[in-house]
Amino acid sequence: MKMTSRWFLLRTCVAAMALASPIAACSSTPSGPSTTSAEVGATHYAKTCALCHGAHGEGYVADNATALNNPEFLTTASDDFLRRSIARGRPGTTMSAWDRLHGGPHDEDAIVAIAAYVRTWQKEPTVTLSEARINGDATRGAATYAARCASCHGATGIEGPNVHLGNAEFLAVASDAFLERAILRGRPGTTMQGYQGKLQFAEVADVVALLRSWAKPVATGDVPIPGTLGPIIAHPDGPEPAFVVGNRYTSADAIKAELDRGAAFGFLDARPPSDYVTSHIAGAASVPFYEAKDYLFALPKDKWLVSYCGCPHAESGQLADALLASGFTKVTVLDEGFYVWKDRGYPVRTGAIP
Repeated sequence: MKMTSRWFLLRTCVAAMALASPIAACSSTPSGPSTTSAEVGATHYAKTCALCHGAHGEGYVADNATALNNPEFLTTASDDFLRRSIARGRPGTTMSAWDRLHGGPHDEDAIVAIAAYVRTWQKEPTVTLSEARINGDATRGAATYAARCASCHGATGIEGPNVHLGNAEFLAVASDAFLERAILRGRPGTTMQGYQGKLQFAEVADVVALLRSWAKPVATGDVPIPGTLGPIIAHPDGPEPAFVVGNRYTSADAIKAELDRGAAFGFLDARPPSDYVTSHIAGAASVPFYEAKDYLFALPKDKWLVSYCGCPHAESGQLADALLASGFTKVTVLDEGFYVWKDRGYPVRTGAIP
């Protein structure tokens, strides 16, 4: 391979030798967040984030949630990257928006504190990434992407089981240099391998160009927050659904059949309101898993309640457990989760109204 371009340089980063793109440079480890802020952030993280990302950021606890404590991620993710990702999430995925502006439970100080807590896991020096655009050919990149990336990330970056590279919010916070380094170095310890030495740097630039071509404007403005619960049970005078007490999970098809039969039961959306407003099962009540105890008084114990989320079981499972621990017995979880329900064409709606 002819080494003629700016891509081929060896850099020394603190005490470790590493091959990196010339658009990245190393800096010393930052002084870090205040202890108080990180301690507060730990509490908030445990409440809303650990369920999927793990108590210590190890990731993959639910729905392939990323490993936030991964050294390669933390050395390249800026504070703005972390804060915005926590605040705005990844709309259309199971990564919810957590700030109040977008329907979540956390104010701005809490978002800063969570990011500070995540930063405490960083043990290696921060890498300062260039803001320069990388010039590549998206058409050529499509062939490389299809061969190397699509099986994990989906044909257009939004269908795969791993990070949705085509997500508008992700592309809004991920710079070209961030994408390039992630492709080259991967995420050691995860299924994301590094392609340094396996792809030419020009090929990586082409893949970055393809990803950038998928970028779209992100939504702005406040998210309407669901109001009072309203009616919980659809068809309150209908027959008892054919659900089985003690069966934790019930399939989407079985639940839809009971809905069509006019059975008396209610849907509880365990996700944050930011997800509920984006799209929810028609008639569902918004009952966020992290505030379940605040809703128990308003929920009927004599009727069946179907908890669901997008994970597909993590948040809905926590809500179901809260109900069962409080004496509810007619509780089941939508087995495949919201996105399977939606993909099958079963009734959903948008907005703050059930």
